[in-house]
Formats: sequence, C-alpha cells, structure tokens
Amino acid sequence: MAKGERVASVPLISLITINYNQAAVTCELLESTRRLKYPRYEIIVVDNASAEDPTERIRQGNYPNVKVVVSPENLGFSGGNNLGMQHAKGDYFFFLNNDTEVTPDLLDQLLAPFKNDPTIGITCPKIRFYDHPTIIQYAGYYPLNRYTGRTWSIGLGETDRGQHDQSGPTAFAHGAAMMVSRRAVEVGGAMDESFFLYYEELDWSMQIQRAGFQIYYQASALIYHKESISVGKTNPLKVYYHTRNRLLFMRRNVSGFPLFFFCVYYFSFALTKAAFLYAIRRQKNYLIALKNAVLWHFSNKIHQPAKDVLPRVVATT
Repeated sequence: MAKGERVASVPLISLITINYNQAAVTCELLESTRRLKYPRYEIIVVDNASAEDPTERIRQGNYPNVKVVVSPENLGFSGGNNLGMQHAKGDYFFFLNNDTEVTPDLLDQLLAPFKNDPTIGITCPKIRFYDHPTIIQYAGYYPLNRYTGRTWSIGLGETDRGQHDQSGPTAFAHGAAMMVSRRAVEVGGAMDESFFLYYEELDWSMQIQRAGFQIYYQASALIYHKESISVGKTNPLKVYYHTRNRLLFMRRNVSGFPLFFFCVYYFSFALTKAAFLYAIRRQKNYLIALKNAVLWHFSNKIHQPAKDVLPRVVATT
C-alpha cells in the first residue's frame, strides 16, 4: 500500500479550538501541533468575535491544514465549539483549549480506545500544568454527588509518579482536551449553548452518557495546559456564570429528591456563605452578579437535554 493510501485509510480528526482576543496564545498552540505524528488531521480555529480578526496572523504562521471561522458574535465555549463542528469534516472532533500544547502521539493515543470499544464516545488525556509539568490537573473525574452538585478532578495538584496511569471509564470529560466521535455527537446531540461559559463539558458528558456512550480517560495520552495551578482571580463575570450554571447543570441532570436536597443546600448554605463573604468585603459587583445569576432562573426556560442530531456538515474548500 502506498503512503498516500495508508494516510487516506486512517480516520480524519478535526482539531477545534476557540480564540478570543488571544491570537498569540492560539498561534503557540498551532505551533505545537507541528509535533503531531498522526498523519491525517485538520484544524478549525473559531474566533469568537475578537477585537482583532486573527485570520491574517494565523495565515502568516503557515500552519498546515488550518481553517479560521470568524463568528460575528461571541458564542461562548459551547456555541463556539458547536460552530466549529459545523465546519469540521472529521470522523472525530478533538476539542482543545487554545492555551494547551500537544505531545507527539496525543492523537494516536486518544483514538486507540475507540477502535477497541464502540460504546466509547469521548476520550480525554492526562492533563498536566504547563508551568509545572510534573503536576496533574486531570486524570479522570470522580462521580457527581447528586445532593451537593460537587465533583472534582482525580489527581488534581498531585505530582505525577504514575499513580494515575490506569486507563478506564470516568465520570466526566475535561473541556481543555476531549476527543469525541462524530457518531456520539449525532446520537447524543451538540453542546447546550445556554451555558456559554463553565459547566458545559460536564453537562455534555452527562448528555453523551445518557445516549449510551462512555467517557474514557486515556492515561497514555498527555497534554499540557497553561492554566494557572492556583484557582485564579475571581471576577463578577466568573461569579455570575459559575453560580448560574451550577444550578442550571443540576436542574438539567438531576431530578426528584436529590434535586430538592441540592436546592435547599445551595440556597441555604453555598449561596448564603458566598453572599456573606462578598458583603463583608464590600464587593458590591459580586453581590449583583450573584443576584442576577439566581434571577436568571426565574426568567428563562430550562431546555431539557435532547438527542438532537448534528446538522449536516457542509464541505469546505
């Protein structure tokens, strides 16, 4: 078999990343993709209405197989990725944050589990912090506590000594790097765009699993994330979306007594504690964000998870 025929015989992978006023960071990611050994992939960069169109800067970088899709409005993480899928031709979609850097065999390793188990819908690599390259950010997720709405990343903050090198099913994908089969999206549906920021990958993980697919942590795959190892600075926008979307996530994915218990817990303890801290610190903008996050739920209808088929992808040149 000729080399060209061998390349054509492997699945096409569409790498999808979102740029928002970070063209330099996005170009660093694109530069890192030159290391990839996998022979057949395309890259879709979705620009979320940045102040400056990054198309020319990316073109000048001469990165192979890159298509820039410029959105006239900021669609957020979920909407931007959905737009990217509409322009992607691949058999698999690999969503990755623009502040990540890849390793040479990343795509090969993430693709391998799909070949062995058709019930796998999403694979995720081990994620380490870029500035602390031996420290783990993600090695799978613990199951959701349906009464408190809490879950957390396995291995977070631990030095990687191989203690999380066992691959297997996990509760949730990590939005910084997740490979999804086109079939899983066709059956399970696209991301819910009402989240905009935060919690969307947790919600999508639940949606994909309800459609009959597994989330799989592939320990042999590795990516580096430039996110700070610390929690990072809070701001009113972050307070708003974290508060709003935690409640939104629970209302979409939990019902009955667990949801009732969560609401009592959330409003009696979590929100009350946050409001008290913002008040004594005189952080008025944070209190307003908290209030608006709660009020959103009284004026917006919650769309229950559906199994919408991804719209037909139109071939692009």
